[in-house]
Parts: sequence; C-alpha cells; structure tokens
Amino acid sequence: MVFTAKSPKINIEEVRALSKLEGQALERKSQRDKELEAIIRGEDQRILLVIGPCSSDNEEAVLEYAKRLAALQEEVADRIFMVMRVYTAKPRTNGDGYKGLIHQPNATEAPSLINGIKAVRHLHYRVITETGMTTADEMLYPENLPLVDDLISYMAVGARSVEDQQHRFVASGADFATGFKNPTSGNLNVMFNGIYAAQNKQSFLFLGKEVETTGNPLSHAILRGAINEYGKNIPNYYYDNLMDTIAQYEKMGLENPFIIVDTNHDNSGKQYMDQIRIVRQTLINRDWNEKIKQYVRGFMIESYLEDGRQNEPEVFGKSITDPCLGWENTEVLVREIYQTLGE
Repeated sequence: MVFTAKSPKINIEEVRALSKLEGQALERKSQRDKELEAIIRGEDQRILLVIGPCSSDNEEAVLEYAKRLAALQEEVADRIFMVMRVYTAKPRTNGDGYKGLIHQPNATEAPSLINGIKAVRHLHYRVITETGMTTADEMLYPENLPLVDDLISYMAVGARSVEDQQHRFVASGADFATGFKNPTSGNLNVMFNGIYAAQNKQSFLFLGKEVETTGNPLSHAILRGAINEYGKNIPNYYYDNLMDTIAQYEKMGLENPFIIVDTNHDNSGKQYMDQIRIVRQTLINRDWNEKIKQYVRGFMIESYLEDGRQNEPEVFGKSITDPCLGWENTEVLVREIYQTLGE
C-alpha cells in the first residue's frame, strides 16, 4: 500500500470539544430531534422538508440562509417541519471538482482536510446556536460520523453509497433519522436492502474496533430519480413510482415507513425550477390517494440565496455545485406547500 500521512492522527475528542453544544442550544436540538422522530414514526403529521444549499461552500452565506429559514420555519411550524441541509462533503462522479467544505474550507484555496474537519463542525454549530435550526448532512465518509454525530439531526446516504456495506452498517448505529436514496440506476431493491440492513443490529469493524449496533428504526427512503445508460434522467416521483415504492415497503415490513421525494437531481434533471412543479405534483398525488398521503411525507429541496449555479464562488449565496432555487422562489414555494396542506 502506498499511503503518505499528511498530518498527525486526529484526536476526535479534541476536535469535538471545539464546537460542543451546551445549555439552551443543546435543549433546542434535543427537542427538535424528538419532533423529527415523531414525524418519521407517523405520530406527528407535519410534512418534513430537508431543505438548503446543494453544498455549504461559504460559511457566511450559509448562515444568512439559515437565519431566513429559521424565520420562515416559525411562520409555517404547525404544518411543516424543516431541517436545513448543511452538506459538507460532496460525491464526485469521477473524483474531480469541488468536494465540499471538509476537503476545501475555503473554496478559492488549496484543500486542507484538517482545517476542513474543524470548519464542518463550526458551521453546524453556528447554524444551531445562532438560528435554532437543526441540520442535515450526507454520510459520504462513514468513518467521519463521530466528528458530527452530536451536531446533526438528519443524515442521508447518497445514491453512490447506498449499496456499500459500511455505509449501511454505520447507519444502523446512528440514533437519528437517516434517509437512503435509491441508486443512480433507480433499482429500488438496492435502496430497500440498505434500509433493512440499517434497521437491524449489525456487528463489524469500525475505527479499529469490533462494534455492535442496535439498528436504526428511523432509516427510510428517498426517491431521487435515476439515470439510464445513455445519460438521460428518469424521474421516479410519479404516481406509479410512488405506488411501487409503497408496495415494496409493505412487502418488506420495515419499521416506520416514510418516503421523501428529492425534487432535484435526476427527478428534475437538475432543472432547479422544476422542483416547484415536482412538489405540486406530489401534493396532488397525496390528495388523490390515501396510501400516498400516509407514506409520502417529506421533500428534499435544494435552495440557496440566489437562483442557479456558478463555476466559481463569485456571487454571494449562489451554488458552486448543483443549481438551486433562490431565496425568493424558496419562500414562495414553502408558503404554497403550507397553504396547500391547509386546504
């Protein structure tokens, strides 16, 4: 093996101590985590929105977004529960491109993972302590979970990771809601096998130790669309797709069946404004069919301060990865969801 150490061994406890929740912030997170668990378990009928930037590339822009989202959350709190996307590690199809805050804490400077780890914790910490919003992140690197598990409230296992055994087994030890995306192929069996593995106790090697987990009953499905061998996106939020997913849930008898529709990625073909139409269509399908209403109770929405995307971080609050809805469109969409749920 040819690995060259670029730093001393990281002391996880020292890193965690730099951004540790205490007092009112810790109580706030605990209360919101209980509310989120009740939603996943079906005890609270509010709609879940996992919403925010595709990637958290700029700390101050993310904080500005979080402050606006917190105010909007108060406005719609009786029908909608929002967890903010603070995604700090990005999967890359071929390994090139911006890989997230953990790799590159300053998007215009050279990568520094040691500083990136501190920046990731600091950002989640600031969002919670300064705005009261709790956060979601993607588990791209399972071994990094102990670096954020005390700060995040929601974790996603992405389309390129969902079939990996280590991701599944580590998710089985998480004590918070964990969404499993369907793979880029669209194969629902892969996603459901991942959920099954995560909901059951597992024994495996983790961080140099043999560990055993209890299983994570809050593991659930995220439909993000697929892509075929010709590179064409294939949405899976349509009525028949939802019914097929529900049938698979019923067949497998998994705990706490819960489906989130990811409105971007291959459901929208990364046409970010189509997220609005996808939400509307899904809400109509919920009204048409009681089973869909029972199972489909969440959306994942990519949203930032400015519409679209840019190649370089020149415009404050504009994505440098996938295109996002800007704040103005986000506000309108969330209020529309709220009004529709009240009809």
